[in-house]
Amino acid sequence: MNFHFQLPLTLSVIRTLLVEIAGEPYAFPLSRIDQISTLNFDDIHSVENRQYFSLNNQNIGLVRAEQVLELTSNSTPTEPLSVIVVSDQTNRYGLVIDRFLGEKSLVVRPLDPRLGKVQDITGAAFLEDGSPILIVDVLDLVRSLDKILANISINHVKTKEETAWHQSSKHILVVDDSITVREMERKLLENKGYKVDIAVDGMEGWNAVRVGHYDLVISDIDMPRMNGIKLVHNIKSSPQLKSIPVIIVSYKDREEDRLQGLEVGADYYLTKSSFHDDTLINAVIDLIGKNDD
Repeated sequence: MNFHFQLPLTLSVIRTLLVEIAGEPYAFPLSRIDQISTLNFDDIHSVENRQYFSLNNQNIGLVRAEQVLELTSNSTPTEPLSVIVVSDQTNRYGLVIDRFLGEKSLVVRPLDPRLGKVQDITGAAFLEDGSPILIVDVLDLVRSLDKILANISINHVKTKEETAWHQSSKHILVVDDSITVREMERKLLENKGYKVDIAVDGMEGWNAVRVGHYDLVISDIDMPRMNGIKLVHNIKSSPQLKSIPVIIVSYKDREEDRLQGLEVGADYYLTKSSFHDDTLINAVIDLIGKNDD
């Protein structure tokens, strides 16, 4: 009886940092990590719905790793936050992970070719106990981060107190390409106790509403990439999203504009003069009620 073994000519062994993300272990090649760090919540700053922290006098965008890898986690980050800093030739980001597990040399094994290219993953390995672990493709991950930051609202790192407030607060998405209008609406709504996210155009709003959980969408009409009429149409045509009420707030005050907005499914069509009285707030309360404080 003859036995034939086919062995690889060479083994690829890399030094990695093992981390936990959404309760699962992942490996980052050490050669692709710029730095590891720990942060307190006070170290995190927000501008235009984006979070960042300062490292060596450089502002670095901060994103939860589970969001990039499209993992589900109900955990709330606690201080100190564990952060991996990664980059390509252009951009640099901080990834918030659950915890560091230590360094380890791993024998890289290719993924089953039937899977094709798995986004953000370069290969796999086995740990000493025989359990498998995925090895992150850092350059691919940075490209994913670029797309996420360009297209959707980021899931912020929240304290336990912020998470409790977030869960008890009505959540509103404001979509407007004017920073002045966005900030005016945001402050008006937050002063009434609502939780507000912002999107800078219709496309960003459409991406945000598909990944977030919103009680109400407030949108302008004239915006780049996707206008408000198309955004409302998309929301009301989606079986998963059509129950979300929508308010259009626009400078356009012609009757045909108002009818067009209502015909595609908007629950209210208001002009931007509604900022100066209680019209907008009354419409919000009518659709989703007062905030539970």
